Amino acid sequence: MATAKQLKSRQMKLKLQVQELLGEFLVGSVSTKGPKRPGFNLTYKIDQVTRSRHIRKDHEKRVIRMTKKHKRIKQLLQQLTDVNWELLKMEE
Repeated sequence: MATAKQLKSRQMKLKLQVQELLGEFLVGSVSTKGPKRPGFNLTYKIDQVTRSRHIRKDHEKRVIRMTKKHKRIKQLLQQLTDVNWELLKMEE
């Protein structure tokens, strides 16, 4: 069981990691247009409806990096939620 001091330290580190990733990220995933159509799309959902946007060839690698950043942010936010929950339980 971690102490409150350790949890606060972990909380601060997670906050800094999230801050570093904020800015240039995209929600969604990169997918191909199919075997007969070269190119890529960024697909994402809005209100349970899948949307897609064409990715220009020269932006493909950048878009992939940006979607990976979003996945990392989601992971860090889940870890931060867990730490915050543990801190909340300690206050009882």
